[in-house]
Amino acid sequence: MNPQFLLWLAGAMAIFISGATASRAYITNNNILVLILALVLYCVGNLMMVRLMREGGLGLAISASSIAQLVVVNIIAFMVFGERLSLQQLAGVGLGIVAMALMLLPAQGRA
Repeated sequence: MNPQFLLWLAGAMAIFISGATASRAYITNNNILVLILALVLYCVGNLMMVRLMREGGLGLAISASSIAQLVVVNIIAFMVFGERLSLQQLAGVGLGIVAMALMLLPAQGRA
């Protein structure tokens, strides 16, 4: 996998995670400025995803981003907001991690 792709993926993921955290914070405090911040972050993240889709393809870019966000959002939900997942849900997150690792392995051919 191209290191530049992974760097852009990490950046987009950080932007989306920030947006999700701001959205959750808005639910807590009802401050419209926090909601606007969340919307701006989501817009920037989507613009970054356009570049990722050009470089890695739609399927890989969206799938890798979704799984990475799934893992990090669950960590934030657990550590910051005190939310918990059931054992079955944790197994789903684990399968997502395995799926992402398989997607990011070097491919022999392209679709």
